[in-house]
This record gives sequence, C-alpha cells and structure tokens, in this order.
Amino acid sequence: MIIVTTDYITGREIAQTLGIARGNTVRARNIGRDFLAGLKNIIGGEISEYSKLMAQSREQALQRMLQHADDMGADAVVNVRFLTAEVMQGVAEILAYGTAVKLKP
Repeated sequence: MIIVTTDYITGREIAQTLGIARGNTVRARNIGRDFLAGLKNIIGGEISEYSKLMAQSREQALQRMLQHADDMGADAVVNVRFLTAEVMQGVAEILAYGTAVKLKP
C-alpha cells in the first residue's frame, strides 16, 4: 500500500476517496524505563528508552492505520499525519491518520 504525507501521489490519479483511515495506540511508561530515564536526566542527553518507546508506538499506530485502510479497500493513504496526546500523567496516545483512497489503474 502506498502511504504519503502529500494530498496526491505523483504519477497516479485518485479515483475515489474512501474516508479517514486511522490507527492508534495508548502507551504508559514503566518503572524500569523511568528509573533509567531519571538517571539520564541527571547527566543529560537523549533518553533513548523513551525514544525507542515512541518509535515503537508510532510504528504500531501506522500499522493499525494501514490495516484500517486495507479493510476499507484502499490502494493508498494520502495526507498521513501523526498526533500525540497525553491521556494522563505518564500515558500517551499516538494516532496515525490519513485519507484512504482508491487509485485509477
């Protein structure tokens, strides 16, 4: 499936707009990561434990969006975006969304 952040696909024509495809995940920090992050916070630098958690979360949200688009019968998802929101302290939602479309052959 083609996924792009633009509202068009170069060289292809959109035949039909199917609607919004979306996928999300809600993740919480854990005590092990928090401990290591606390140590890193003292000395400075990237908190790689959280970077890895966010990367995994974005990938899971993206895969769920692609599954939703596939269920809709889409050939592509255009105008793909990510949104992150804090649900409660230490808990974040990552949402991937875009417009599911059918392409002309």
